Amino acid sequence: MANRELAVGLVFLTQTTVGILGNFSLLCHYVLLSFTDYRLKSTDFIHKHLTVGNFLSLLCRGVPQTMAAFGWKHILSHFGCKLLFFLHRVGRGVSIGSICIVSVYQAITISPRNSWWAELKVKAPKYVVPSIILCWMLQMLVNVIFPLYLTSTSSEKNITNKKDFGYCSSVRHDKTSASLYAALLSFPDVLCLGLMLWASSTMVLILYRHKKRVQHIRRTISSRSSPESRATKTILLLLSTFVYFYTLSSVFQVVLSLSDNPSGVLLNITAIMAMCFPTVSPYLLMSRDPKVPRLCFAWAGNIKSPHLMRNM
Repeated sequence: MANRELAVGLVFLTQTTVGILGNFSLLCHYVLLSFTDYRLKSTDFIHKHLTVGNFLSLLCRGVPQTMAAFGWKHILSHFGCKLLFFLHRVGRGVSIGSICIVSVYQAITISPRNSWWAELKVKAPKYVVPSIILCWMLQMLVNVIFPLYLTSTSSEKNITNKKDFGYCSSVRHDKTSASLYAALLSFPDVLCLGLMLWASSTMVLILYRHKKRVQHIRRTISSRSSPESRATKTILLLLSTFVYFYTLSSVFQVVLSLSDNPSGVLLNITAIMAMCFPTVSPYLLMSRDPKVPRLCFAWAGNIKSPHLMRNM
């Protein structure tokens, strides 16, 4: 094995392992909370599905990508290749949809009582669960056609007009079909991205006005921010991180889709960029959420008393 292939394999292995550990720890935290007297907030419920989406995306993309980087490119069957790509696409879509839902929900939650969001502000928690269910169903429906054009690299079918992705291959299409196909797959992402940008700008504006209104009170009473303000800042941090990595990933994805014979370097960079946000996001949530016990960081050597779970 060449040194470059070994280095790429180690990068995939590290990224996948760190991401799966982070998302698994956070998911265990939310599952444990559901068996205690603590009542999950709507944002916690959304974050739980965000974690599941990240976990699916990393597991179904990172593991086979790591194995392919180490030279095991022909281990997946025809069905296995289709299933992993489908689950990866669904997990990625649910991750994007969850961030969109939590950003819109938080923008409505922190809106002033005298705004035109006042009536929706009371009903917003009731729409969280249906929105998440709709997100899962929509992603499954949109991505169900994605595996139809994929085949395993170990397949005995002699397909000359194909594009190799390492452990799977796809059939090349004409420019018109490829453009329509890309537009169909990108529409939910573009819609979510637009809603995220609107929600983030709304939250920034509300926080700015609130800060100006109560600035003198905070100076005299307390310098600590409110729970709503901390939650909003956490979501804004999550949004900015997502937009940054999603923009980079989209650029490489467009270049990859326009390439008839993509190089290994382009394939590897595109895969790394696609897995950056699912790897980073659980640690952002754990570092900003005071309810998350430091037991989630035990593997990193930062342990805190597990009795914190009883006091939440």
